[in-house]
Amino acid sequence: MSVKPIWVFFNSIFLFLLLANSEEEDTIKALVTFMDKLAPGYVKDPSWGWNLSSDPCIDKWHGVKCHSDNKYVMSVILENFNFGGGLDAGSICIAKSLQILSIKDNNLRDSIPEDIGNCKSLTHLFLSGNQFSGDLPISIVNLRNLIRLHISDNHLTGELPNMVHVSSLKSFVAQNNNFTGEIPRFDFSNLEEFNVSNNNLHGSVPDVRGYLVLGLITLIFLTYKLLCKLKTKEKELDVEKKEKAEESVGVVGMASEISHSNGSKKGVGIRSEYSLTSLESGMTTSGLVLLSSRTLRGLQFEDLLGAPAELIRRGKHGSLYKVMLDNGVQLAVKRIKDWGISKQDFQTRMNMIAQAKHPRVLPPVAYYCSQQEKLLAYQYMQNGSLFMLLYAGSESGQSFDWGRRLNVAAKIVEALTYMHEEFLENGIAHGNLKSNNILFDKNMDPCISEYGLMMAENYDEFVISHNKGLKSKDLIAARFKADVYALGMILLELLTGKVIKNDGFDLVKWVNTVVREEWTVEVFDKSLVLQGASEERMMNLLQVALKCLNPSPNDRPSMSQVAVMTNALVEEEEKSISFDT
Repeated sequence: MSVKPIWVFFNSIFLFLLLANSEEEDTIKALVTFMDKLAPGYVKDPSWGWNLSSDPCIDKWHGVKCHSDNKYVMSVILENFNFGGGLDAGSICIAKSLQILSIKDNNLRDSIPEDIGNCKSLTHLFLSGNQFSGDLPISIVNLRNLIRLHISDNHLTGELPNMVHVSSLKSFVAQNNNFTGEIPRFDFSNLEEFNVSNNNLHGSVPDVRGYLVLGLITLIFLTYKLLCKLKTKEKELDVEKKEKAEESVGVVGMASEISHSNGSKKGVGIRSEYSLTSLESGMTTSGLVLLSSRTLRGLQFEDLLGAPAELIRRGKHGSLYKVMLDNGVQLAVKRIKDWGISKQDFQTRMNMIAQAKHPRVLPPVAYYCSQQEKLLAYQYMQNGSLFMLLYAGSESGQSFDWGRRLNVAAKIVEALTYMHEEFLENGIAHGNLKSNNILFDKNMDPCISEYGLMMAENYDEFVISHNKGLKSKDLIAARFKADVYALGMILLELLTGKVIKNDGFDLVKWVNTVVREEWTVEVFDKSLVLQGASEERMMNLLQVALKCLNPSPNDRPSMSQVAVMTNALVEEEEKSISFDT
């Protein structure tokens, strides 16, 4: 009775390892094919590698850099070798983890193939200084992770594709080609470098730096006008207005600890006369509200505007910036757009979230709310997100093994359980839980960021559309169950090593298909299997994930029930480790 399951298990392991090896072999074959077309007839130094009898990572092929675990090719840089072949994108893109491809300053010919759009992970593509001809492939717009695209000094023709949706693009260099037509749309507000000179293009190109300055000046002007308007109303404030201000002190909590601003000119040089932290003004709608007084004492809105800022990412609900203050403090500032919520509700919600303290939930430290802008500031986390750790690996080179992944899962669930219980009556769930919002502190412990920031109206519409006819009480419950579903996705990412990306890959569907076909071992991240992680405990966590991902919200467990299950797995893991030692 037990023979068949054991046989099936070992047979699955054998086939899994066979497929894993064949996949690695396919990648090596593809890279060798890429080199053969890049440099046909070129006599390479044997020490270069680039042959079927060696490994690009272990044997350190020339021009190849790999992930710290020596398993995945991250970059291929082959510059200034006078190679006279062509670009075999169909082969190089088989290396799915490839982020940097630089073959500039060679003598490469033919066209840039459409297959380049399959290199989904590319962040840097350098093809300048070659003899490429023909049109720039339209598939280039599918490279949504591109940061720098350099194609200058070639013989490229045709019209440039519309690159506005490649929102991460910071550098586009295409001068000295034969492009024609109108200069297409770009997200100029994000570009640091843009050059399309010496082509046959027409249309206006804004100065990129002037574009950024113009936007900042416009924002400052609107803020200044608002402050002036508020100043004229100050004299009309009566006792009732002051009483409302006193009530707001109770909501802000930390406001009484913050000193009144001295109005010194810093940053952009616009003086802020009013602030929510200035109790004498009696105003509650014009300034930067500080929720943490220790490191941000005296910080003003114009200080925030004048500080150096770097765009981290741009999403559906706003943009995220890294801001360096004069005192060296680093903040992550979220600029929220299209949020259908009143100022009062926004202020109330932010203060409530700031007061619900949990060590694994990142609280807001300041916010600004006006008719034009809603800004929310957090402490900046240097060690990145769970998404980046799974996708690009740890900067420190530490292995993200099974024990660490299980602990991350348990700590996330513990924090969410606390927040759900804290905000059950208010109906405030996270609303936008994903691996990008799981950040790591200096000790590499996970912290949940952006709790409660999901746009209220759209979130309700999403829940309603998936749960027709719900009453208000049930609607609130559905919000929390939506968090449980999102947690299930994160658990799948931890188990599979695959991340949720906008490339059409349906992780849940893939996992369910593999499990249904009884090839469950194929679900798990290869690195976990090779490290000897407990298949039983990985299977148990997979079952927890699938329960969270139940299509019916009512059939999903509560977050507290998930906490019980994950804590039990952690205890089993700890007992196993202590037994082994």
